[in-house]
This record gives sequence, C-alpha cells and structure tokens, in this order.
Amino acid sequence: MRPAFVAASPGVHRLQAPLQFATVPALRRQGLALISAAPSELTLDLSAVPTADSAGLALLIDWLASARAQHKTLRYVQPPQGLLALARLSEVERLLSA
Repeated sequence: MRPAFVAASPGVHRLQAPLQFATVPALRRQGLALISAAPSELTLDLSAVPTADSAGLALLIDWLASARAQHKTLRYVQPPQGLLALARLSEVERLLSA
C-alpha cells in the first residue's frame, strides 16, 4: 500500500488517496500530524486524489480549521473537478482555492 501523503517539494505534499467516508479517520490523523509538523505554511496537492465525497470535503475543511488554530497557512492546489463541483454545491469552493 502506498503512503497517503508524499513530499513533493519543501512545504508541498501530494495527497494520493481517496477522500471518502471510509478513509477519513486515518487520513485525518495523518493530515493533522502533517499540519502540526509544518513550520508555518503547508500546501497540499490534491491532483492525485482519485475520488472524493462529502466526508472528504468536510475533512479538508477540518484541516483548514486546524491549521488556522495553529496560526499556520494551509493551501490546496489542483483539486479534482469532482471535488470542486461538490465544493461549489456546498458553497465552500473558495476554501479550495489557493
């Protein structure tokens, strides 16, 4: 099994796992650890996310809240079109924009 997060460059990690109800608990722990370890800014590249549902979108929002609580900046880049459509329907599309 490949890791969910892969370091792409300094301060940038690629998420390469489904953002779905079944994967959210494990991904949440991993993402929170990544945010805590980041110095002040972190970028998550979402281009390798194969599928996403509303639980995955909620997870992305949760990570943003955690980063803000730690006075850190979290950015999402290259979200898949399906995830953007879900965010648009939920009226939170701006949260996924860098």
